[in-house]
Amino acid sequence: MTHEPFNPNPDADPSARANGHQAKVVELDAVRDRRNSPPVPGTGEQATSSDTAYEVVLDEQPPADDTPPAVDLADAGATVVTRRRPIIPAGLRRANLPHTLSTAMAEAGYVAGFHTVRSPWYLLKVASWSVVGLVRLMGRRLRWWAVSEQYALLQQAATDNDPAMWLKLSREGRAIRRWHGIVLIGQLIALITAVSVGVAVLPVWGWLLVAGVVVPLLAHQGRPAGAAIVSPVVVKRRYRKLNSDIVLRAYYAAGLGHPDRADQQIEFGTQMARDGNGSKVLINLPYGRTFGEAVKAREKIASGLDVSLSQVTISRDAASNRSHWLWVADADPLAIPAGRTPLLACKETDIWQPAPLGVDERGRAVALLMLWTSILVGAQPRQGKSFTARLLALYAALDPYVRLDVFDGKGSPDWRKFALVAHSCSFGFTMTRDGDPLEIFVQTLRDLKADVQDRYQRLSELPVEVCPEGKLTRDIARDPKYRMPVRLVVIDECQEYFDTGDKELNKEISALMVYLVKVAPAAGVIVLDATQKPGGVGTGDTATAFTSFRDNHQTRIALRTGSWQVSDLVLGSGAYSEGFDSSALLPGYKGVGILRGASDETPTVRFHLADAEDAEKILTAARALRQRAGTLSGHAAGQSTIREVRDVLADVLSVFQSAETGLPWTLTAARLAERIPEHYAEVTPEAISAQVRALGVPSVDIKRDGKSLKGAKKTAITDAIARRQATAG
Repeated sequence: MTHEPFNPNPDADPSARANGHQAKVVELDAVRDRRNSPPVPGTGEQATSSDTAYEVVLDEQPPADDTPPAVDLADAGATVVTRRRPIIPAGLRRANLPHTLSTAMAEAGYVAGFHTVRSPWYLLKVASWSVVGLVRLMGRRLRWWAVSEQYALLQQAATDNDPAMWLKLSREGRAIRRWHGIVLIGQLIALITAVSVGVAVLPVWGWLLVAGVVVPLLAHQGRPAGAAIVSPVVVKRRYRKLNSDIVLRAYYAAGLGHPDRADQQIEFGTQMARDGNGSKVLINLPYGRTFGEAVKAREKIASGLDVSLSQVTISRDAASNRSHWLWVADADPLAIPAGRTPLLACKETDIWQPAPLGVDERGRAVALLMLWTSILVGAQPRQGKSFTARLLALYAALDPYVRLDVFDGKGSPDWRKFALVAHSCSFGFTMTRDGDPLEIFVQTLRDLKADVQDRYQRLSELPVEVCPEGKLTRDIARDPKYRMPVRLVVIDECQEYFDTGDKELNKEISALMVYLVKVAPAAGVIVLDATQKPGGVGTGDTATAFTSFRDNHQTRIALRTGSWQVSDLVLGSGAYSEGFDSSALLPGYKGVGILRGASDETPTVRFHLADAEDAEKILTAARALRQRAGTLSGHAAGQSTIREVRDVLADVLSVFQSAETGLPWTLTAARLAERIPEHYAEVTPEAISAQVRALGVPSVDIKRDGKSLKGAKKTAITDAIARRQATAG
């Protein structure tokens, strides 16, 4: 797994960290100048547009700034770190000027287009608000003439039973209203005169100019409080800033310290700072407390912060085991989908490079190196388990030098399109025209074991200059003469293959699968398994073998599970005690899971989405890449995308399950339409009955679900096929 490292202050003095402080001493004036200076296009800085609105009026969100916090100088002899800004900003230098201009023009064009589309609505608002503004101005002038503020004084004089004061106020009020009336009459005469002169003198454009000045002024007076005439281009939220009191409350409530005991107090290693879409701070626990205790208490910390659990991320601090980084997201990061997979570009990939999986809680890209590992994906049904496993398989499919073997124990449509690129594949346990799916699966496992054993032998015999460490290399894997391509074995619903109903076959499959998950990855054979039942498969030796198979996966991915015990089965023993529990993921988190074992970190990942249409597009491109590279093999090499010849008898026989002796026409037609839609998408039971009867198969009564329905016997179809072959011979 790879993602961007989190190290906000890599140059911090370790001695300062030990004392509970981590900061650089910087020149205050330089920091203030830098923070107050306007952003320059093309410099990579986040500009704050004046065309910005805020959905929630809360605290100001400070601009993202990687500059260390400014502190007062400790003494006159302290070293001052000075940063000089360039005389010519980077965005205005000759090499960058075209890009700066194009960026500025693009931004201006976007803003202009945005407001142009909304200009009729702006005009309507201005017109309506200007009428309201005119009424408000008239009301203000009338209240000015009436000296309305005097009413309170008159009422007070009457309440105090003071006739003299009341008469004095009344006389003064009449005098003021007389003078105000004269002024209003003069203003009205001036307004009428101006309008009359304007009608006689001003052309049409003059009136438009006057309206362009007067109407916006009136609209400004009439607009509702807090409303804007022009809609903002950018809507930006404001968030509550994390403060020390809230953090201390959370940690003390979680039992990680005590505020009244000097040796049990929580300290801060850095100032509170914005980091991406959240706030961060370095926490120093009391001596004797550990990072592991903080991870286990994450749920209580989230409660103390009054946020959801997914908003709290605790990261290890390399300098001290009692210190860690606390990052609190502004909103629930797991509720935001990661978006479509970048594999939709349909470009050739390289299995020797990490595969993009999605993004973690902090929006950082998460990728997984699939080589040298076995991967287990587990979850409840309909939580994205198959989609997540398929995401990795699609990445491998786009590398034309990777050989794929794909098996699906439940036979769903999720994996069927991999027949376009798979060396071997089978889906479910229903007999197909390609043979018995279970036999195909077992034989593939046998071939894989033999291939792995042969690889180890041949790698040990290769010259040192070709194979320096006796391990598979990229050059060896891509050179056809060595016959050792990287292989990916995908087994969805792997638990189904441990309980086939045949004890001897179960024993052989169990031994082969345990061998592969233990030994194959080091030989360049990647094992990718998915299951919705990670425990309690079979009994006796089968159950023991499945447990060994499950526990020997190095990389684990757990989407939502039903309990912490099931989560531990998927993620591995001890995951819950370390604070990782996939059962705590909310039901609404589709395609969200915990990735454990890929690195020292265990992130919660929002996986990219590749639905059925996306998968088909990617696999079609992958097939073309393999045809171009000449690496299409096995089943895919003999697979046409659409069958050109229809064999009714063979097709009907292929939809029988192994234990079925007869099949009603209604069920036969439904299965044919589902599995071979290119020829039977609209077939009816009557039509398929007529076609099969015409080939010598009688229609007889078939008992199904307690009912007697017309259909065909399996033996009758096999007999008809045998007669046809004998006649052809």
